[in-house]
Order: sequence, then structure tokens, then C-alpha cells
Amino acid sequence: MADPSGRRPRYHPAVNDILSTLADASASLADVQRRLDLEFRASYPDPANPAKLVARVKRLQEEVAAIKELCRDILTQKQELIDRIHMSLMAQRSTTRRLLAASGLPSLSDADEAAHNSLNTVIDEWTAHVNPITGKNKAKDANQILFSTII
Repeated sequence: MADPSGRRPRYHPAVNDILSTLADASASLADVQRRLDLEFRASYPDPANPAKLVARVKRLQEEVAAIKELCRDILTQKQELIDRIHMSLMAQRSTTRRLLAASGLPSLSDADEAAHNSLNTVIDEWTAHVNPITGKNKAKDANQILFSTII
């Protein structure tokens, strides 16, 4: 840190010694890092360079965190879509029942009722699996929930 005149500010001699020691240590660490990098480049082929592997792992950890958040967003949007479709199907089913009753045609068959109940079961199971991610409790692992949903 230089003052406006370009000179280093003056500190107590003990502080100057500490700053000098820290500057020397920083230069030494930079030199060690440079030498290790050169040694790793010479000793290991490019994909097996430990320094590059550590940097790659750190980058992958950051990317995984971003991808997890994107997956949560996709699951939330998918749940919203399922909810809207379910509401629309329920309204259409109700309208169909009223139209059948008004027209004198036979009401929905047992097969239609079974299909409707099956759909409701699937939607309820999906919602139970996704709620920990999209709802109040996000503590459960997203991969585990997706895997159990697929099964």
C-alpha cells in the first residue's frame, strides 16, 4: 500500500518485519505452486495431472449444484403442469357426466371409473414423491426421489 507520493507507508518496525515476512512467504508459496505445476505437467499425462483433476472436481461440484437447482425448478414446473391438467380433467369429467345425464345416455362405465381412480393414484404417488423437493421440505436427495419416481 503506497501513499499518494508513491512511497510505502511507514509502520512500526515490528509491523514492517511482519509485512516483509508475509510478502516473502507469499512469493515462496507462489514459487512452490509454479514448481508443482511444472513437475505435474512433466510427470503425468494431461488427463492424470493431479492439479488438473482437483480443479476439475471443484468445477464439477459447482456444476452439479447448479444442475440440482435446475432439476428442482423443472420438477416444480412439472408438478404445476400436472396439477393444472388434473384440474382440467376433473372439470371435463364433471361436464361429461352432466352432458351424459342431460342427454339420457348411459353414465360412465366401470372401466372409465377404474381408469379415473388409477390416474388419481398415479398423480397422488407422483405428488408424494415430488413434494419434498418442490414443497416445504427440500432435505431429501433429488436423485433418490427421481429414482423412486421412475421405479
